[in-house]
Amino acid sequence: MKRKVLNDDTINPCIKRCEYAVRGELAIRAEELREQLEKDPESLPFNHIINTNIGNPQQLGQKPITFFRQVTALIEYPDLMEEKNIEFTKKFFPEDTIERAKALLESMGGSSGAYSHSKGIPLVRKHVSEFIEERDGYPCSPEDIFLTAGGSQGVQTIIQLTISNENVGIMIPIPQYPLYSASIDMYGGKAVYYYLDEDNEWSIDGPTVQKAIEKAKKQNIDVRVLCVINPGNPTGQCLTEDTIKDIIKICHKERIIILADEVYQTNIYDDSRPFLSFKKVLKSMGPEYEDFELFSFHSVSKGMVGECGRRGAYFECTGIDKSVIDQLYKMASVNLCPNVQGQVMVDLVTRPPKKGEPSYELYNSEITEIYDSLKRRASKLAKFFNSLEGVTCHPPQGALYLFPKVTLPKKAIIEAKKLNKSPDTFYCLELLEHSGVCVVPGTGFGQVEGTFHFRSTFLPPEELFDDFIEKIKIFHEEFMNKYK
Repeated sequence: MKRKVLNDDTINPCIKRCEYAVRGELAIRAEELREQLEKDPESLPFNHIINTNIGNPQQLGQKPITFFRQVTALIEYPDLMEEKNIEFTKKFFPEDTIERAKALLESMGGSSGAYSHSKGIPLVRKHVSEFIEERDGYPCSPEDIFLTAGGSQGVQTIIQLTISNENVGIMIPIPQYPLYSASIDMYGGKAVYYYLDEDNEWSIDGPTVQKAIEKAKKQNIDVRVLCVINPGNPTGQCLTEDTIKDIIKICHKERIIILADEVYQTNIYDDSRPFLSFKKVLKSMGPEYEDFELFSFHSVSKGMVGECGRRGAYFECTGIDKSVIDQLYKMASVNLCPNVQGQVMVDLVTRPPKKGEPSYELYNSEITEIYDSLKRRASKLAKFFNSLEGVTCHPPQGALYLFPKVTLPKKAIIEAKKLNKSPDTFYCLELLEHSGVCVVPGTGFGQVEGTFHFRSTFLPPEELFDDFIEKIKIFHEEFMNKYK
């Protein structure tokens, strides 16, 4: 038989190179075990899979915010707001949800099933710009805002735009979220690594960044972009103002654009480390930096919202040339528009109910309850990891993850090599097979050679949290005893 036209040898080699560990080997195996449990519940030493490999809050039981779902329900079924039904609707939907749904429907031409403007619904972009102005204290134009189908699409758009040839370098932190390395591989650029300082709570060290730039330039790599994740994924650090200024100064001197991934900006658990946007710090640095080029990203998937499946996000262009913004508009137009329900969620997240409005009290109580619970779970899990033999873990200052370091016995490392696995992958696979807990090995994010880590969310609900911890404790003790 003739080989298929598309086969392993003929597809784009850039696609073959890219890897995405968060949904890689561990996640695939977890799905296989979940299917096995459905067919034969008694076949494994646990009765369900706990997915802490990905920041997907509602998958693990986090309830949606009522106000958000009420508005989206009305937008999806506007007949509820017709005169003949309105009195019935008011029994279940507060007045401000009805007003918001009507305003959004009008701004999108009367139906969520219609294409929107390619950059996103103008009213939503206006509200996003007002949100940024209120957050940072500096002007923001709706024309500098692009709505996207999730933060990942925005990041990929900028990386694709930037990589004009195979010699373009994109700087990414190690550890990093594998979206970055995968996207760089997919679009044929070169990843330039700079290492976070684990001993200093995973902060960014200016001299380390400078050395990475100089090393890349000696290799004739055209370094154009530095990616920063703040608060950090997978490490949970939140950068200080001084650190952000140092990064901006280095990039300004070296003529490097910053891509600031700030999707965890409301997930802050350490009062001594408040979130500061790169734009806010940049604008405080004076006219010398007026021409600095910055892309900033935010999403509805994180925070206390967790609407991952809605795929709603935006990015802001600061100091970007008008001709480049025109090209970004063209790229957006090729995809016609971001999904409209994702855009609606961006509007609701950046313009929630205000004090005095009918939905405010419930909204505020739900947001506060989720935040307080996340903060408790973050602290509890960090304390637990630090109690385990051979494990050290920095408490998260932000985001949704912990990235503990595990000192593995030599026998475990030897066994991993026999199986052609990295030692941390071997540990994580054994954890999954024996407890049903799915985490991601540090190999998927990058780590200092000779060290081993894994990333876990702290998203399992509080009523199941002790059971989740106990599963890991039992496994870890048995694993360490077996391979000592």
